Amino acid sequence: MADQTRSVGWREVLTVAAVAVGVVLGAAILTSALPTDAQRVIFHTPLAIVILVVGTGFVLWRIATRRPPEP
Repeated sequence: MADQTRSVGWREVLTVAAVAVGVVLGAAILTSALPTDAQRVIFHTPLAIVILVVGTGFVLWRIATRRPPEP
């Protein structure tokens, strides 16, 4: 029987890239709409680093705990 694993194609890569760019653009727009004091908190404290560390940890946790497909 032939190996039926599926590789990632250009369509999937471009979709993920477009979503990532959209999220960053949306965050930039939302941040620019905030009052100056709130922008100062976001840009001059380690808040962005904390959000990135927590988000990365969540993604890695989801990948690590995913069950393999049933045979």
